[in-house]
Amino acid sequence: MKRKGLFLLIGLALGGVGAVHAQESAESAGNGYDGRWYIAPTVGGYYNDTDRNTNSRQVYYGLGFGKFISNNASIDIFADRTKRDNDGTGHWSNNSYGVAARFYAGAWDSWRPYLLAGVMGSYHHNPADNGWSPAAELGVGVSKTITDSSDFRVEAGYRYDWDDKTNDGENGYGDWFLGFSIVSRFGEPPAAPAPAAAPPPAAPDCSTLDSDGDGVNDCDDKCPATPAGTIVGPDGCPQKVVIDLRGVNFKFDRPKKGETNIGPTLQEPTSESLGVLDQAVDTLQRYPQVKVTVAGYTDSVGKDAYNQSLSERRAKIVFDYLTSHGITADRLEGPIGHGEGNPIDTNDTAEGRARNRRTELQVQQ
Repeated sequence: MKRKGLFLLIGLALGGVGAVHAQESAESAGNGYDGRWYIAPTVGGYYNDTDRNTNSRQVYYGLGFGKFISNNASIDIFADRTKRDNDGTGHWSNNSYGVAARFYAGAWDSWRPYLLAGVMGSYHHNPADNGWSPAAELGVGVSKTITDSSDFRVEAGYRYDWDDKTNDGENGYGDWFLGFSIVSRFGEPPAAPAPAAAPPPAAPDCSTLDSDGDGVNDCDDKCPATPAGTIVGPDGCPQKVVIDLRGVNFKFDRPKKGETNIGPTLQEPTSESLGVLDQAVDTLQRYPQVKVTVAGYTDSVGKDAYNQSLSERRAKIVFDYLTSHGITADRLEGPIGHGEGNPIDTNDTAEGRARNRRTELQVQQ
């Protein structure tokens, strides 16, 4: 039975150690642990192997010296002693010296269950024999921090001693034990870890920024730092805006004084001229920073003074068309009339004179 108990504890320990290490690896780095050296005086009792031919229960006492080597593991060097009363033939003492590892689960400020595994040399002394034998122990326990420099722990387990000299015919003894320890750490407690540095503020979303104020967000702006007032395209780069009103030509001697409806004044087919004007409105709406001069012209037929007035009426009727379609007057300079000056075609033919009867939108760059 004693060896079956040892094998059972070995199986439990192998499974439990794996679980403890899995938990430790999952803990975040930087939690830290108290790595100070400690002493651990221990007192407890044995439930002795019946093959020893001693009393079934015996007190033992010992002292450990060790430290935590990680957040969830400690190593102790220890020594302990017990004296067993042999059945009427004297005393049987054991002094054990060894090393034990403990593998903990849970947080430092809570009850921490642990697994124990140790190896040692056992020096036995009795009336029949003195000598050394190897021994090993496995167990379980629970530990609780009671101050910043001390813990309480209680543990139970099974120790097997391969003593084959004390009693003829016996190759070893397995004893169950229960022990109590006070762990006392040396020196000042470690300083609390410095708080983690606050993460740097997230960089602003470039789609919400327009560093050069050109109306194009920084994500799409291929020409940053364009001067204020520069007309730019959708990519933020300077762009020359041209608003071409070619095709918007007026009938001879139109509009008349007081005429405000542009349709009847335009050369046939009227719909084509209105289409060109609507494209101009669309361009101005897409480029809200663009300003234009509205200028009117005539052909060379008629007196200069009359043509000057007629060119101003042509500029005014286009000016009014733009404002009635949503273009604010502060973006329009004029209306200005140039009379018969600056022809774009000859005045010697009907076709040339028709093209000269026009209005222009001159972009202010």
